[in-house]
Amino acid sequence: MTLERAGRTVRITDVAALAGVSIGTASKALNGTGQLRESTRARVKDAAEKLGFVGDARARALSSGRTYTVGMITTDSFGRFSIPVLLGAEDALSAGQMAVLLCDTRDDHVREAHYLRSLAARGVDGIIVTGRSADARPPIDVSIPVVYAFTPSTDPDDVSVTLDDAAGSAAVAAHVLSTGRRRVAIVTGPERHRSAVRRVYGATEVLGASLVAEPLYGEWSERWGRQAVDVLARGVGLASAGTGTGVEAASGSGALGVDAIVCGSDQIARGVCDRLRELGLSVPDDVAVAGFDDWDVMALASRPPLTTVDLRLEELGRVAGRALLDLIDGGAAASAAVTPSLVVRESTVGA
Repeated sequence: MTLERAGRTVRITDVAALAGVSIGTASKALNGTGQLRESTRARVKDAAEKLGFVGDARARALSSGRTYTVGMITTDSFGRFSIPVLLGAEDALSAGQMAVLLCDTRDDHVREAHYLRSLAARGVDGIIVTGRSADARPPIDVSIPVVYAFTPSTDPDDVSVTLDDAAGSAAVAAHVLSTGRRRVAIVTGPERHRSAVRRVYGATEVLGASLVAEPLYGEWSERWGRQAVDVLARGVGLASAGTGTGVEAASGSGALGVDAIVCGSDQIARGVCDRLRELGLSVPDDVAVAGFDDWDVMALASRPPLTTVDLRLEELGRVAGRALLDLIDGGAAASAAVTPSLVVRESTVGA
């Protein structure tokens, strides 16, 4: 356990001497082992920081029987969801001096099996499993602690940290109603996706009689957002351009118009905004629009910028990382759900 610094070697004996403890006590304090007073641990760590001492990871691993590494298995090749989860997990794991090895399976079961064998061979202390979908997946078969983040396990006995989609969409719906909208439509992704269904559930529970049509399920795409606007125009109608109020459908069906559209993703919402603008309608004066995900590539580039829901994926990663640390240390951990937060922008409240 040494560090070359400015031409001299800083050893653990130097740390022990500065802290006024034995070498054994200094080692225990730095490795987080033994039964020591917190004041002693703090004094040793302060001495190590002042001297610029960095412990030898190999020696620490040999003395503890751990490698201080964690694997992260993901199916999210683009990193849209896995990178924020990784950043949050690293925040928590670094407190335990753990390093994270990221493995992208690209939805390939053979590749996933290869990575699991490789991580086991490296002796990782635990694994975080994540992906680009909130739909549950089969559990992995390993003999070390595992936590599922964002993508839960189908086994209820596993520790899964998920997103409370329903709470997020309920917050959006409540916000839309607070702006005075009373004729609201919902446009979301595929009905086979858990997140789409949960987001519809949360919004409908709040909207009640203000929901003027059955929720429209489709794709997670801007194209579907544009198409959905045309479906609504033919069905319940839209607001008259420049009026800021809903009107009856042009077909004379007598259905109330739509003055707000709650979308299941930012991609859908951006498509909705584009099509409304093509039809000569103002967002939000005629129709308020809200998204979900707070994906800045979509939400901030939309015209106008989108009111949306921040998934708080970094916080989800931190919760997963802390749960994995508890399991690695021999403790218990429970499944948890992270509540997303509302982000209000011009698409619902104007400039």
